[in-house]
Amino acid sequence: MRTQQKTAIILANLGTPDKAEAGAVRRYLNEFLSDRRVVEGNGLRRLLWLAVLKGIILNVRPGRVAKAYASIWEDDSPMRKILNQQVSELKLALQERFADNAPEVYSAMTYGQPGLSRLLPELAKNDYTQLLIVPLYPQYSATTTAPIYDQVAKFQMAQREVMDIRIVKSYYDHPAYIEALAGSIRDFREQQGSADKLMLSYHGIPKEYADKGDPYPHQCHRTSELLAAKLGLNDSEWITTFQSRFGPKEWLQPYTDKTLEKLPGQGVKNIQVACPAFSADCLETLEEIALENRDVFKEAGGDSYAYIPALNASAGFITLLAELVAEQAGDWVQER
Repeated sequence: MRTQQKTAIILANLGTPDKAEAGAVRRYLNEFLSDRRVVEGNGLRRLLWLAVLKGIILNVRPGRVAKAYASIWEDDSPMRKILNQQVSELKLALQERFADNAPEVYSAMTYGQPGLSRLLPELAKNDYTQLLIVPLYPQYSATTTAPIYDQVAKFQMAQREVMDIRIVKSYYDHPAYIEALAGSIRDFREQQGSADKLMLSYHGIPKEYADKGDPYPHQCHRTSELLAAKLGLNDSEWITTFQSRFGPKEWLQPYTDKTLEKLPGQGVKNIQVACPAFSADCLETLEEIALENRDVFKEAGGDSYAYIPALNASAGFITLLAELVAEQAGDWVQER
């Protein structure tokens, strides 16, 4: 007689501090920036980085970053609140789609709480045998998606009988993802009107990572191309840029802030900005893009600047997530 299998879906995002306080931010940054996937380097380079991290960055940045978090914080981190909403909405969508066979859905973060590394053994203890992890990064990068693979591998190495774990590597060109983005932008423009240009701003990575073979920039540009085609935009109506660089090294270009400084002088006075790599609004979108870069654009002579919110728990994004579950774990759900 076949043993019944228990299946779970895990929605995984990057992470966020527990509180908008310097101590919590310090703990989060230490975990995040200590990851070899995030800041690469071995030997002396690794030792130098850790010295800078522990001796300078973790003493200087947490207070400033905590203030930025405080400007967007309500009763909790926006990212964590949205992740919980995404989990709740996906549960309902899967119940509607699979009825009694619908799998349970859990939330996880690579860094901070709720931690993926803590969730995996908990699910094993509760007799789950099949897990589908959906990273909330449409475009794959060794700096974001790969750490999830690392944590899963570390967990599996400690198991006598490993779990059946699948990970959605990327979905940057998935039709349901492109449609969700296009629908979000259409809805925004129906309410707010259009602009001279649509800026598609993605989180950056160091250029050397791309030079070593990280597919992230290619996937970002492909998302932009598919989205522009779906919206019927010509080449002069949109642009792809990269934000959130850190440190002195060259990152992916063109830079979002530097581009915003130049556009008014080129006759672009009205702009709307969307961030397709972010599945949930967070510090980088709500503070850096919506506020800081708005000031950059207006100080350079721009008239109108608008940030188009991330997909968050919108119907289009939940539809995409349900599609990914059906495609990647449909055989498990049907077997139960």
